[in-house]
Amino acid sequence: MSGPSTDRVFSGSIPRLYETHLVPLIFEPYAADLADRLVSRPLARVLEVAAGTGVATRALASVLRENVSIVATDLNQPMLDRAAAIGTPRPVEWRQADAMQLPFGDGLFDAVVCQFGVMFFPDKPKAFSEARRMLKSGGVLIFSVWDRIEENEFADTVTTALESLFQIDPPRFLARTPHGYHHHPTIERDLANGGFTASPQIITVAARSRATSARVPAVGYCQGTPLRNEIEARDASRLGEATDVAAEAIAQRFGRGPVDGKIQAHIVTVEN
Repeated sequence: MSGPSTDRVFSGSIPRLYETHLVPLIFEPYAADLADRLVSRPLARVLEVAAGTGVATRALASVLRENVSIVATDLNQPMLDRAAAIGTPRPVEWRQADAMQLPFGDGLFDAVVCQFGVMFFPDKPKAFSEARRMLKSGGVLIFSVWDRIEENEFADTVTTALESLFQIDPPRFLARTPHGYHHHPTIERDLANGGFTASPQIITVAARSRATSARVPAVGYCQGTPLRNEIEARDASRLGEATDVAAEAIAQRFGRGPVDGKIQAHIVTVEN
């Protein structure tokens, strides 16, 4: 009905709702963190993969020196279209590309970065191999992945709430994919199988996710991610009901005014 084949589909109204609801809710703090990790490095060219609607791209363009070129790629052209429409503080090259088969020559970049995209790659060692192919000797790969769903309170609440609505076959996109790649030994093994010989540094960073109401995260997750594809595959007429159920569950747990929940991610750095 739905599953990994639809987990990478960000189309229709998803890019708009992703940007307006989820980017300020969960992505902006980690975008700034990622960009700050590159500021002190000697860089000429940076490649971003799975750039989405460009939240990390905008952070990179804001803090990196003007002479550092930035190429931002994503598999989904609608996401890049949204990113380009929002714009960046300085010119960025936007390029539709699959992280599994990047359309660039070997050793062209000083850094490859990826914010919350690795979880979506169907063959992670292959994607890591491609990232390594992009890097110059001495270059660095930096990426972020979400920790387990129980450490990310809004996502966990939404997932549990939808189990009551779709009892026979509950949609598990959030647990399966965004929050399904957090085991350190698995990440280390996949990097090694992708050709990286250095040991990665993996640090865990907690932050807060805040919104003006419970409905903001409910709409963000249910309608602004591929979770929407799962809900609509079960019964398209129930998308609004699913969003309402998620909003009510968040309100019951976090209050009926502004809401504040924990988010947590792993930041992985590995030298080439």
